[in-house]
Amino acid sequence: MGQILNELPQSQQDILFRLKTKGALTARVLAQALGMTTVGIRQHLTAMQQAGYVLQAENTEQKPGRGRPVRPWHLTGKGHRLFPDAHADVTVALIASVKEVFGDDGLDALIAQRTRKTLQMYQHAVADAETLPQRLQILSRLRTDEGYMSEVKELGSNSWLLIENHCPICAAATACQGFCRSELEVFQEVLGDTAGIERINHILSGARRCAYKVTALT
Repeated sequence: MGQILNELPQSQQDILFRLKTKGALTARVLAQALGMTTVGIRQHLTAMQQAGYVLQAENTEQKPGRGRPVRPWHLTGKGHRLFPDAHADVTVALIASVKEVFGDDGLDALIAQRTRKTLQMYQHAVADAETLPQRLQILSRLRTDEGYMSEVKELGSNSWLLIENHCPICAAATACQGFCRSELEVFQEVLGDTAGIERINHILSGARRCAYKVTALT
């Protein structure tokens, strides 16, 4: 599906990316963010709605003093699938084959091996980072390079959000949630014992993104 995304007009790609990374937005907010007219944005949204990629919220919220209701636009399931999912069908088939041939223990061993290699790569990347925010930024860049559309937001009081707006292994994680458990363990190891981390949003639980709250412990 990633190829289909690349074939869309650049303005539509920009809109889809904005909705993917920021969540539901109104046409006016999209226009301001992308430097386009509201009329132009609405034309693109209408075209993408006809293609099944976006949908306007049915429930309306009336702003005080304004006559026009606020109806934000959001991605549909088809819209989310425009973004790469790391060869989902092949991955799910391989997971099923591993379980069939080697059993659950074999699959656990496979995930453990992947976890070790990922951890080694991440730890090497953050080796020269002196502070927790630096490690977070490096980790976020690594995850973005892997397709997770990651970003870090500071919450204040020595806490941050590590946000992943996309999951390129969502199909694999759905088939085997051990992938998600291992990721949280890797993050904790990379950030070290001076930080606590907890997942507060999870795509597999219906959220539009995965998000982790990171808190400095010392």
